[in-house]
Amino acid sequence: MEVIHKIGRRKTAVARVYVAKGKGNITVNKKDMAVYFPTATLQYKVNQPIAMTNNDGNFDITVNVYGGGITGQAEAIRLALSRAMCELDAENRLILKPEGLLTRDPRMVERKKFGQKKARKKFQFSKR
Repeated sequence: MEVIHKIGRRKTAVARVYVAKGKGNITVNKKDMAVYFPTATLQYKVNQPIAMTNNDGNFDITVNVYGGGITGQAEAIRLALSRAMCELDAENRLILKPEGLLTRDPRMVERKKFGQKKARKKFQFSKR
């Protein structure tokens, strides 16, 4: 099996995932996943596609991720890993699709408008 390369995006975060045969090591930006994502929630999000497809410990995963915040990065990695798992085996698609792991979340930050404080918030109105 050669290396599988997939991209996942969430908000402004972009994750490039490289999946190869191995012992189950996950490296994010040249750091161990447990160091890069300290909370259990974020680690669960990253591991979700691997655990659901019963591929724990089968692959070494290298991730390059940039942009956005830590949660957006974790969800971008999750999407990229889900896409990689589908390329490994078409049966995995039937497992991941109902959970919504193959859907790219389109929600982005709305832009700020001129003459306003933020995207929707206005400057304080003074009647007199």
